[in-house]
Amino acid sequence: MISIIITAYNAEKTIERCINSILENEYNDFEIIVINDGSSDKTEKVIELFASDKIKYFSKKNTGVADSRNFGIEKAKGEYITFVDSDDYMSNNYFENLDKYLKQGIDIIKRKATIINEKNDEKTKIEGPVFDEITGEQAFNELCFKDIYLDTLWSYIIKKSLFTENNLYFEPNKYHEDFGLLPLVILKAKSVVSTNDYVYYYVQTDGSIMRDSDDAKTIKKSKDVLYHYDNIIEQTEKYDISRKTKKNVRIYCTNAILLKVKELKGKAQNDFIKELKKRKIYKNIKARNLKQLIKKILLFVNIKLYIR
Repeated sequence: MISIIITAYNAEKTIERCINSILENEYNDFEIIVINDGSSDKTEKVIELFASDKIKYFSKKNTGVADSRNFGIEKAKGEYITFVDSDDYMSNNYFENLDKYLKQGIDIIKRKATIINEKNDEKTKIEGPVFDEITGEQAFNELCFKDIYLDTLWSYIIKKSLFTENNLYFEPNKYHEDFGLLPLVILKAKSVVSTNDYVYYYVQTDGSIMRDSDDAKTIKKSKDVLYHYDNIIEQTEKYDISRKTKKNVRIYCTNAILLKVKELKGKAQNDFIKELKKRKIYKNIKARNLKQLIKKILLFVNIKLYIR
């Protein structure tokens, strides 16, 4: 069975579409776990209309996405877990072509998604590598330079045991929680497949958390991504993986946190670059192509300009 976890906060306008999209599938060996994370709108009333043996509903005080996802993992009864954002939805053939992987006991199954806007008039398919069964280490090395959506949680169907047996959970009260956890989960997997099935619809909304323009939140996001960077490097040093893979982990994480430099301004940007310099992350940027070489040059320029 697959446990589908939906965390919802003020999602009264989208949660019905999200749940209905799952129910429209003919496949029925799943449970839906909906967690109302302290919504102040009518989200709870909408969810209550769906409550049944198959759709389990929990309401809790607002503690954030990460904590709510951990709550969902604890409540999940399925061997596998997948996550759906409350403003996104599934296709009506989401579960097709899954049986063979579930029967084989594959640890992680990666799916593809289509990005759409709120008006549903612009669609972009998210490209990425497709491969049959390989190890988690091989999968990470395959994905880290070829898939810009490696750390999107909704791309994966994951064995629950990968979380529980390895004590891998989302860090509460932190932004970029997917980035902080998914590389560790993938590297712990014994088997991973990546399919070419475009079965998830990722809706880009103006009010998305990751596009919030609040300066205080932007600064916190930069601090949180540094926290995740440090933790991933620390944890993977203990993993039984090759030196090459550990290097790729550093390169992948470095490229991710470099994006934060341009989001910050003034003192906040200066402070962030100081943190980058402490970690000597410029050494982690491997100039495999012109784009990465430019990134490396720009980082050196930034450090020279902002660090006194």
